[in-house]
Amino acid sequence: MNRSKTPSGMSKYTDEIVRTVDMMGTVSVQELSQILGVSDQTIRRVTRPLAERGVLSKVHGALVSTKSALDPPFLSRMSLNRAAKMAIANEVAAVIQDGDSVAIDTGSTSAFIAQALRQRRDLIIVTNSAYVASTLAMIPGNNVSMAGTQLRDHDGASFDRSAFQVVERAQVDYCVLSASMIHATKGFLVHEQCEVDMATAMMNSAARSIMAVDATKFQPQDRKPALRQPQLVEGDILVTDASPPNAFHGVLEGLEIRVAG
Repeated sequence: MNRSKTPSGMSKYTDEIVRTVDMMGTVSVQELSQILGVSDQTIRRVTRPLAERGVLSKVHGALVSTKSALDPPFLSRMSLNRAAKMAIANEVAAVIQDGDSVAIDTGSTSAFIAQALRQRRDLIIVTNSAYVASTLAMIPGNNVSMAGTQLRDHDGASFDRSAFQVVERAQVDYCVLSASMIHATKGFLVHEQCEVDMATAMMNSAARSIMAVDATKFQPQDRKPALRQPQLVEGDILVTDASPPNAFHGVLEGLEIRVAG
């Protein structure tokens, strides 16, 4: 299939649209316009020739990737709670300003945050996520460091020795973290020790931490994570899409809680 660059005179948004649709599998025109910050009309105009060439499909107001349906877990997670993750991403982008330095972890919410940060300029980014790095590297004025050399096949994240070396040498204004679940007494939990270690390295390198989790993370999970993320400190930020239940007030005490609307 020909996925070459759009001929001269076509929209500069073509590559971003194709990448986003392939990443999410299926996305509505309205959602895509919000992600890219352009009008619905622009999305429809740019995607018409892409659909004609078979680069993507259009059905009932949505855009569908023509790549293999055997999506890896990362892409599957991107399709869950998309509206909430987009709202959270926009809220994080409101905290981070032009010229800030940010360490960003891997995960589906972090991917949406990377998309939202495309509106910012002159960012210094350190990340162990290939998706985050590729999303922000081509923005004029940005300085992006990809931490690591060996990428996991299911999410394009790196946790090798060189990844930790890059993060540990950084000094950034913020780090953006995620979690698999929030426990009312144990705090933010994840499944793998390497995720804990990377979060610790990013927090040690950052002046302030931002934890970005959607409201479903306050609910019990079928596959319960057992490892605690490093503890956030007073003044760190929690960004979510609904007010946390009362049972979690103790573990969230001292945090600045921002509810994305």
